[in-house]
Amino acid sequence: MRIPVIAGNWKLFKTIAESLDLVNELKPLVAGNHGVEIVVAPVFTALSSINDAIKGSNISLAAQDCYWEEEGAFTGEVAPKLLKDVGCSHVIIGHSERRQYFGETDLTVNKKTKAAVSAGLKAIVCVGELLAERESEQTFSVIEKQIQGSLAGLAVEDFAHVIIAYEPVWAIGTGKTATDGQAQEVHAFIRKLITRLFNQSVADAVRILYGGSVKPDNVKGLMSQPDIDGALVGGASLKAETFAAIANFNV
Repeated sequence: MRIPVIAGNWKLFKTIAESLDLVNELKPLVAGNHGVEIVVAPVFTALSSINDAIKGSNISLAAQDCYWEEEGAFTGEVAPKLLKDVGCSHVIIGHSERRQYFGETDLTVNKKTKAAVSAGLKAIVCVGELLAERESEQTFSVIEKQIQGSLAGLAVEDFAHVIIAYEPVWAIGTGKTATDGQAQEVHAFIRKLITRLFNQSVADAVRILYGGSVKPDNVKGLMSQPDIDGALVGGASLKAETFAAIANFNV
């Protein structure tokens, strides 16, 4: 039985005070929901304050990125052990915006994933195709390349700390959402690919999230699909009521 994950990626929004207002408004709205793993990913500067605010609640803390080295002369980077130190249990790795704007590659995603897993964090590893790639029917080849590169060298036991997020880039922040069938088709492909690359038990257990304009009015349809195990939510996670409605899809 795969426990659903609903993760809110706050991206580059919210001061510390605004982040606290958001999470304090969210807490009572999701307090009774223990059937879903609820995660929020604020900006780095708000992590410590949010960690204090969610203590004793059913909300977990994620960072939006990490580096693969533990320490050293790497100005501006944050190591997984430092994220653990500030209270994070999860970290988002390889988001399409990191790939698109900051030169993230499958190789760097792989290094970061291994480092995060080694530090005991749950790595939410993102993959997804561009609109041109979908229109030219390259979706499956793109996803296969990203999965193979991003998860290369992981051991079977590492998958206890790996969550995959399928985010079609053309659906992020555009208002467009993959249909339930389109999303399920790719999620099923990823699960079969994990079976081939690792084994059936890993594929059966790994959680695969959908990301891309997830909203309260489409989450139930997506979550009804057999291979969709949750959502990585962007814009809709910036309002407590909206994000709670998504997180409470099962209530």
